[in-house]
Amino acid sequence: MATTSKVLVSGVSGPIGAALVPSLRAGGWSVTRLVRGGPTNDEHIAWDPSKPVASAAVSGFDAVIHLAGESIFGRWTARKKQNILHSRAEGTTNLARALAQAEEKPKVFVCGSAIGYYGNRGEELLKEESAPGSGFLAEVCQAWEEATMPAVQADIRTAHLRTGIVLSPRGGALGAMLLPFKLGLGGRVGDGKQWMSWIHVQDLVGAIHHILKNDLLQGPVNMVAPKPVRNAEFTRTLAGVMSRPAILPMPTFAVKAIFGEMGEDLLLASQKVEAGKLISSGYPFRYRQLKESLQNLTGK
Repeated sequence: MATTSKVLVSGVSGPIGAALVPSLRAGGWSVTRLVRGGPTNDEHIAWDPSKPVASAAVSGFDAVIHLAGESIFGRWTARKKQNILHSRAEGTTNLARALAQAEEKPKVFVCGSAIGYYGNRGEELLKEESAPGSGFLAEVCQAWEEATMPAVQADIRTAHLRTGIVLSPRGGALGAMLLPFKLGLGGRVGDGKQWMSWIHVQDLVGAIHHILKNDLLQGPVNMVAPKPVRNAEFTRTLAGVMSRPAILPMPTFAVKAIFGEMGEDLLLASQKVEAGKLISSGYPFRYRQLKESLQNLTGK
């Protein structure tokens, strides 16, 4: 990778962005962050996702990686849901329009999405070609992906990162689970039969690099490890790695009572997702097994 290659990245403060930016710099990229507020300089471009973006501000980048969006964690009030949707759909539309109108367009636009696109699908094996599901997250992901259309229509290679459960030492789903398991209070969620499609954050970052370099990768890309597991196996494996019991299950009614709609979409939904495009394009996963992934992240 030439040292002069320039990349613009949004969502840099999240677990994915925090891992991605240093790896891009180590790979020879010149990184500019797209951030809310603050001064615009060589390392930062200020933006408001709800407002149009000046095309001149985003011109001249070889690649753009757009990860920004309101956190999906927390109780889904009407206002929270509106913020989750608008931060993704409006922000992506405004950025995609600016890129499409830029004098020097990027060669590739990598945009966040999630396996929530597929909804709750039980035992069905989900591929990039699978139809969208139903539910709030499925609607958000569809709107999120559709918002990139200005860039697609401007012939910018566009990839949608349909990301599974990201295992990271910097919070996210794993961070929320560690404390109860450390206290011996962990256990399966619901009946434990729902499929969980996960990915180690190092593989997620590596797969983004892979997409940047592979001109044939575009459209939806399932960002998951090759071996999804059922929730019961996930919790059992995590408990084993932590040397703690996993004997306190959270029944379905408790999930719904405590977490509401978020619990149904994030904790009880079953998504058995195949990493079809990554595997067929030769991405070399570092972490294919859940146990070794959790051992790496927890230092066990």
